[in-house]
Amino acid sequence: MEPSHGSLLYEGKAKRVFETNNPDELLVHFKNDATAFNAKKHSQLDGKGMLNCKISSSIFRYLGKEGVPTHFLDEIQDCWMLARKVEVIPLEIVVRNIASGSLCRETPIVDGTELSSPLIDFYYKDDRLGDPLLTEKRVLLLGLLSSSQILEIETLSLMVNTFLKKFFIGLDLLLVDFKLEMGLARNGKLLVADEISPDTCRIWDRNIEDKQDRILDKDRFRNDLGGVMEGYSEVFRRINEAYS
Repeated sequence: MEPSHGSLLYEGKAKRVFETNNPDELLVHFKNDATAFNAKKHSQLDGKGMLNCKISSSIFRYLGKEGVPTHFLDEIQDCWMLARKVEVIPLEIVVRNIASGSLCRETPIVDGTELSSPLIDFYYKDDRLGDPLLTEKRVLLLGLLSSSQILEIETLSLMVNTFLKKFFIGLDLLLVDFKLEMGLARNGKLLVADEISPDTCRIWDRNIEDKQDRILDKDRFRNDLGGVMEGYSEVFRRINEAYS
């Protein structure tokens, strides 16, 4: 049963966002849709929305206890999250610890190479343009952020990375890279928004050497490896055992 909510404000590939009776709060519904390659690949996976909502809620609670400002308020039902309303910054912030994915396609760096320090990439959120990689100067040229805001976002992203690496290492998992979205609250405070889940993170099992078997994230769907829900479920199982 859906919780009581107002009008639909936005529907994306993986979530729907609704008004509430509080103008500063939103209800976020996590869908079962799985997409890749700008939604050119699409499927329905039963239980995916529930798992991503529960995983994201657990991670947001953990980050909140560590002092990271996020939009998370509460997990309402299996697939529903109550969140602070933010003005979303139209950037995807990708933090990389280990080389994989597009970094290896676009550079000679070998997949699985541990980076000497975290790499932060900005991507412009625009499906029509294919979410292009932006340099800092292009971010400034487009008027998306000021220099001081770029520094603030980078500082917060590295803070999140530090805590997430610790979180996942405690579960015998490696945080390869992850995508963040951020927004500004009514008071202008920068908050981590959207979700943090196997949809937005590359997560590898530390104890498995096989390059395919160790994957517990959306790459199982992207690369037709099968076992997508098994991978997500294993991440949730470990989180639930450690933090329930």
